[in-house]
Amino acid sequence: MLYEELLEKIDDQFLSKYKQSTISVCVAAGCLALGSDKVLEELKRIFPDRKVKGVGCLGLCSRGTLVRIEPEGFVIEHAKPDNIDEIVNFVQNPEKIGDENKKFYEKQQKIVLKNCGKIDPESIEEYILNEGYKAFLKCLNELSPDEIINEVIKSGLRGRGGGGYPTGLKWSTVAKMQSPIKYLVCNADEGDPGAFMDRAILESDPHRIIEGMLIAAYAIGANRGYVYVRAEYPLAIKRLKNAIKNAERLNLLGTNIAGTTFNFNLEVRLGAGAYVCGEETALIASIEGKKGTPRPRPPYPAESGIKNYPTLINNVETYANISTIINNGSGWFASIGTDKSKGTKVFALSGNIKNTGLVEVPMGIKLYDLIFEIGGGIPNDKEFKAVQTGGPSGGCIPSEYLNTPVDYESLVHLGSIMGSGGMIVMDEDTCMVDMAKFFIDFCKSESCGKCAPCRNGTVQLYEILDKITKGEGNERDLTTMVKIANTMKKTSLCGLGQSAPNPVLSAFKYFKDEFYEHVLHRYCPAGVCKFNGGNR
Repeated sequence: MLYEELLEKIDDQFLSKYKQSTISVCVAAGCLALGSDKVLEELKRIFPDRKVKGVGCLGLCSRGTLVRIEPEGFVIEHAKPDNIDEIVNFVQNPEKIGDENKKFYEKQQKIVLKNCGKIDPESIEEYILNEGYKAFLKCLNELSPDEIINEVIKSGLRGRGGGGYPTGLKWSTVAKMQSPIKYLVCNADEGDPGAFMDRAILESDPHRIIEGMLIAAYAIGANRGYVYVRAEYPLAIKRLKNAIKNAERLNLLGTNIAGTTFNFNLEVRLGAGAYVCGEETALIASIEGKKGTPRPRPPYPAESGIKNYPTLINNVETYANISTIINNGSGWFASIGTDKSKGTKVFALSGNIKNTGLVEVPMGIKLYDLIFEIGGGIPNDKEFKAVQTGGPSGGCIPSEYLNTPVDYESLVHLGSIMGSGGMIVMDEDTCMVDMAKFFIDFCKSESCGKCAPCRNGTVQLYEILDKITKGEGNERDLTTMVKIANTMKKTSLCGLGQSAPNPVLSAFKYFKDEFYEHVLHRYCPAGVCKFNGGNR
């Protein structure tokens, strides 16, 4: 089956309705929590002659519910059922809508989020009309598995799950394995505090993930796949299962796909929400029905994964890039970003920032532009203090490094990591000692306990930081804290334990004076820590 033949399967009546001018209401989780489903129902009732539909995340979550008016492209903010008259007025007179949100969108470059806020996430027809499955059918009809892998290698795409390992190299490793059975996994176990990138993509454009997985499966010779997603994401799970069902209906999943000999079955596996299951070997154990704990490597999953068969694991955002690379070419993708960090990156902006939400920007963008131009800066005229990148595994970056480009190497150089894309902004009222304690407390709770450095080290670090925030610490505690943190980095079994000390070490590196104020003067500069006898 060719892409043109797939287009012919779309009903003419649907096509006619699709081409009408559109009113799009965000029905991602954040806006649904604000009542966007009721806004959608009301607008459908008021405008029966226009196409009114629910769409995925429009990005500017702090101003939801969001309504987009086409063809003008204007976005209405703070739409609620009780201000429906105002919304109707804007729909009828879109030129009256202000452009306050223009700056948020204009500096972004959307590849992964291309369809988010544009298509109905529950309609495979809308996905197809926006070049959906075109790349997969091109691969199936025109490209060999080696040619697909070479395109991914030449694109420079690196895994978006945190480590930044070259995607094409991982694919080629699995493809070379001589095995009658190979597995493919999408890691959607998103557990970082403040991170919601994978959830939003799955809720907004699930077919993009399925198409990326189909291309990968064809390239490496896999015929069975899993999307491992935490059970706390019910809307993402619902829409993903619906997408799988519809892809099967059009013979894009299952046996003899698109009239060829290629078979691929995809299944959703639910995780219980353990942060450690984001680590590949722990994720595999969970899929197999075992306790989600990591194992030593080698062998790596590419050699011995699910049921000891070769297994390819990439995360949601990595798969979401694949169809665009095939459609536009590896050279086009490689022209975006920096020399070693190609393409774009999706970030979840949260914390003390005006424009909380989901953004996609070219690799290499300056932290300042991301936080102050797109993010709108710090609310209530507060001073910027630091930004935490990479979640609990990342580090705190202070204001003097705001001109740092956002790429893998630059963030590691500062003692942080790219991670999966969580970005938490902190203002002058944040205590960095208390913040370090928060992240190590999270890692302590999420440690699987299998290895002593992580099991004991996270507890010891938490106890030291807790002691300091209570005004009971001393200089010796700071020395001990650094020694434990460095030992954990060198000796822990998996990435959780190896990276858990990052927030502690980076906070101490850049805000050392704040730590010493706590232990020498029993004083918290931010006024957060309340010591016995009061804060000086």
